[in-house]
Amino acid sequence: MSFITQVAIRLILTVIMAFFLTPLIRKLAFAINAVDYPNNRRINTEPMPTAGGLVIFVTFCFSSLIIFKDIIPFSYAMKIIVPTAIIVVTGLIDDISELSPKGKLFGIILASLYVYFIADISMTSITLPYFGLVPLGWLSFPVTLLWIAALTNAINLIDGLDGLASGVSIIALATIGIVGYVAATAGRVNIQVPLEIFVLLASTVGFFPFNFYPAKQFLGDTGALMLGFMIAIFSLQGLKNATFISLITPLIILGVPITDTVFAIIRRLLNKRPISSADKMHLHHRLLSLGFTHRGAVLMIYALAIIFSIISLLYIVTGTWATILLTIACLFGVELLIETIGLAGNGKQPLLDMFKFIGNRAYRNKKMNKKKNTD
Repeated sequence: MSFITQVAIRLILTVIMAFFLTPLIRKLAFAINAVDYPNNRRINTEPMPTAGGLVIFVTFCFSSLIIFKDIIPFSYAMKIIVPTAIIVVTGLIDDISELSPKGKLFGIILASLYVYFIADISMTSITLPYFGLVPLGWLSFPVTLLWIAALTNAINLIDGLDGLASGVSIIALATIGIVGYVAATAGRVNIQVPLEIFVLLASTVGFFPFNFYPAKQFLGDTGALMLGFMIAIFSLQGLKNATFISLITPLIILGVPITDTVFAIIRRLLNKRPISSADKMHLHHRLLSLGFTHRGAVLMIYALAIIFSIISLLYIVTGTWATILLTIACLFGVELLIETIGLAGNGKQPLLDMFKFIGNRAYRNKKMNKKKNTD
């Protein structure tokens, strides 16, 4: 039996385990009061068990330590499992009793410290086109922590509709797994890195049928924080000596949650509100306000995530200038989409305003007359 066939069979077993474990964790969630009750910020209209991340975490641990024990070294698996357990505990506490943003940040930082100092997973240098190798030195520590915190919260922030965070994570993990496998065949990373990514992917796929609309169980912060955190540390393992391509690839793969997070921060700063404050201006909220159904909004965001993933895979086969142009085109398209659906807030459409100024004579005359009157 070939190595690929062995891995495929074990991944299928992982999916099956997650699928049959979910009803048990669902009952446990009700028992420990990890339940989302309807309110003005919730989409659900009836009490919904959360902590679905426990399904993914337990399955991931069992598969890594038992099903793949002869392929994935125990020491490597524990480097991933221990800090992730800190995140899971943090998320579970929040699902039961609601932690403050500072409390969640403390858990993320604590897990990140383990990753950096004990697991020795970090970004130590960057190789830039025409500049060569740029050692990060003491900046390695804050850059690594910022990377982990940013990606962890990015996934958490899009967890607003049934199956949204889990589906986007599945798309991202599949893409990162492919990129990781290509890197492993080239000798840039160890084979256990893409294997663990695919184990996490399989664990999430097994839970997904219970999380997609209409959901029977939510991921909760237990799952959303955990998926973001694990994606962050898996992507870091290809970034110890990062190149421009390896640095930009995971950012493009996670284009949907990162874009949503960046514009949420910009929106709140412009409106002079705390960055941690909640609002109903996230990508999924804007799509719903435009008339999308719950399922339709989720599928649209899946489509956007797939587009980002395809673009990221193109980086593998493109040269430096093609990569730069592709990135600029991607950013241009994102900005146009953001302004069209109003993600940055009402009246904040600089790119569309520029196009209107160029192509709409009446609008241009109006703006120029207004400026003259002001002067």
